[in-house]
Amino acid sequence: MDKLALLAQIQAFTGIGIGLIIGLGALGACVGVGIMCSRFLEGAARQPELMPQLQAKVFLLLGLIDASFIIGVGLAMFFAFANPLLSVIK
Repeated sequence: MDKLALLAQIQAFTGIGIGLIIGLGALGACVGVGIMCSRFLEGAARQPELMPQLQAKVFLLLGLIDASFIIGVGLAMFFAFANPLLSVIK
């Protein structure tokens, strides 16, 4: 296999991987945020006096859910712009 074909194959598979990382990460984050918000609303409706404590915990967990997605986007951008897999071709 010549170097140009190998380069194209690595970039193609990296592009597919980047799409999967960002797409599945966004899907997971959206599902997690939806579940978390629905559980918060259920808990607040059942016991309104606990709403301040629940709200603090929900905001913390929502931040962690979103942070995991942002870390995934950062890794995907790393592979998009500084792909370490291309060092095999040299």
